[in-house]
Amino acid sequence: MNHPLSFLPLVLGAVVAAAPAEASSPPGVLVIAQALDDLVSLDPAEGFELSSVQTFTNVYQRLVQPDPDHPANLLPTLASRWQAEPGGRALDFELTAGARFASGNPLRPEDVVYSLSRAVKLNRAPVFILNELGWNAGNVDQHLSKLDDRHVRLAWDAPVGPALALSILTAPVASIIDAREVLAHAVGEDAGNAWLRSHSAGSGPFKIRRYMPHEALVLDANATAPGGAPRLQTIVIKNVADAATRRLLVAVGDADIARDLGPDQIAALGRDPQLQTLAFPSAMIDYLMFNTTNPDNAALRNPALWEAARWLIDYDGIAAKLLRGEYLVHQAFLAAGFPGALTATPYHLDAAKARSILAAAGLAPGLHITLDVINQPPYGDIAQSLQASFAQAGITLDVVPELAGELYTKVRARSEQAVWLYWVPDYFDANSTASAFAANREDGTKTVAWRAGWRIPGLSAATAAAATETDPAARALDYLAIQREVQQNSPFVIAFQARNEVVVRKNVRGYREGLDADMVYYDRISK
Repeated sequence: MNHPLSFLPLVLGAVVAAAPAEASSPPGVLVIAQALDDLVSLDPAEGFELSSVQTFTNVYQRLVQPDPDHPANLLPTLASRWQAEPGGRALDFELTAGARFASGNPLRPEDVVYSLSRAVKLNRAPVFILNELGWNAGNVDQHLSKLDDRHVRLAWDAPVGPALALSILTAPVASIIDAREVLAHAVGEDAGNAWLRSHSAGSGPFKIRRYMPHEALVLDANATAPGGAPRLQTIVIKNVADAATRRLLVAVGDADIARDLGPDQIAALGRDPQLQTLAFPSAMIDYLMFNTTNPDNAALRNPALWEAARWLIDYDGIAAKLLRGEYLVHQAFLAAGFPGALTATPYHLDAAKARSILAAAGLAPGLHITLDVINQPPYGDIAQSLQASFAQAGITLDVVPELAGELYTKVRARSEQAVWLYWVPDYFDANSTASAFAANREDGTKTVAWRAGWRIPGLSAATAAAATETDPAARALDYLAIQREVQQNSPFVIAFQARNEVVVRKNVRGYREGLDADMVYYDRISK
């Protein structure tokens, strides 16, 4: 019997034998069926998609990283210890003795300096995270310095304390790369970016063997990884665009793990004794965003449309009936589980109220809005529900399903009208999300608020002030106030918080996920 993963012999060579009568993936090889169409780049200074950042955790390491089980606690990784300098605007790191990259090159202070400087100077999508430290292309080199062969100093000018700076340095964009390996593959002034889009130069438990866009990503074990070698030799992440096919692959054993399944598929697979469904709490929030910079639809800039839209989502119906508990109603940008998260849910479906708001603003029935969504579950089902409820207020949503990578390109160019998106924090601190949704500064940092073309006077300053507050209780109150402002007066209609559910074969052990986007761990998986 031929299965859709028959490409494996070509990718894995001699490690894959002929399939037995009952299909199964080869020993020592973990096969994951998921959508990879969102993947734009595997360069940690550029990749900012879910598939990218999940890969970075397994291929690269940072100086410090969150404890998978308790993410508020930071663990030494490529740095064995650190201390803040007097004044609280610099950190000195001691590098882990004997740490090496997958190439065999030793970890040096120069690699740390190069990695962070390179990410800032490339100025790609995730750079705004490092910009929080006040680093930019013109000043970053003044703030990064080698102290000796084992020590490096990172300093910053922004009003950010050492604790928040450490959290920022756990983000994937702060991954430490092998400078010698990358520079050996540089072309002109690209700092190795073209090569790193499909290769790796890290110290993580795996390294990239091969990336075939829209087909598969193959990772091999890095036996010399600081922290120890992984338990499996090879990870194959197969791009399977169709959720029904992903379900079939895990059911027959051609895949060990299936992601991004809809509630009907998960329910059906739950009856198979060879499978188990794992559920993980997630900091992912789903939201509707109106692009106020779009020149073709003036209504998108009208706050009355934003307010009406808050009353045109069937929150309870989507969460409980359509998605069957995969999502919970959550209407603030900070996910539950973060200090200071706003849990109030004041909005519900009320088409009559929405019509009244639109009429008072002179927005007559017959408004058309193009809504871009990712062409993967559950977004098609959500879009259909939105079409039905918005129609009750005389608004036609013209839904455009797209590959995730195409949708992100459109959003970054600010060419869409409205879009249904998800957000997962880049590091475990409220500032990661608040600075994205509430800060739209004048320095060119392309936050989510900037992409929406939205700014409330004083809100950016309030967000910056919250980042510097040292009293945890006072800081939580600051974020509650900022969330209420965004909840009530922004072009963001925040609707849900996700629970991640994956289906795995019963022989798979040790799969872990954490709250944040990059917290997917393959190193302790066995089968």
